[in-house]
Amino acid sequence: MNHQTRDWEAHYVAGDTPWDHGEASPGLVDFLAAQASSTRGRVLVPGCGIGHDAAAWAAAGLEVLGMDLAPTAMARASERWRAIPGLAFRHGDFLDSTPADGSYDWVFEHTLYCAIDPALRDQHALSVARWLRPGGHFLAVHYINPDTDQGPPFPCSRDEVLGRFGPYMELLADWVPRSWEGRTGRERMFWWRRTMQDAPG
Repeated sequence: MNHQTRDWEAHYVAGDTPWDHGEASPGLVDFLAAQASSTRGRVLVPGCGIGHDAAAWAAAGLEVLGMDLAPTAMARASERWRAIPGLAFRHGDFLDSTPADGSYDWVFEHTLYCAIDPALRDQHALSVARWLRPGGHFLAVHYINPDTDQGPPFPCSRDEVLGRFGPYMELLADWVPRSWEGRTGRERMFWWRRTMQDAPG
């Protein structure tokens, strides 16, 4: 099934990727620095693009799989970060994929939720829960207040995020992270722990 609200592959082929800031999410960088002792295991980074965030997790010593809809992004990420051990990239649709090699300890996303069709947000939450092991962690940076609601990115609220993921997760903390210029105060970071004993179907 094609869940694209935009032709992401065409953007990567054309080099038209204004969302790529050439470095990992500032909020993720700060989280990994502050939580170094608690971040262990295997990480999935859906919608990873060229792979800056995935590389940051791998540099912190975790085993990481980055996934994206755009094959060109995956090819570039694989080439760019090939020297980092424990880091792999796979072309695929996170919403339709199932972990073939067990569940993950962490899922991290940076503004993926706001990039998909809002009608698919329930499916997004189910997919996160499906990829996480019981007790695994979901760390997400959401774009709460973009410039327009015509998207992507599509806006969301804190209450909406809590309602969407709350059935499967326990919220450990949420806060306004450090962001890139132009996004200051418009992003919110959520740290969840999955509580379901069985992954949803």
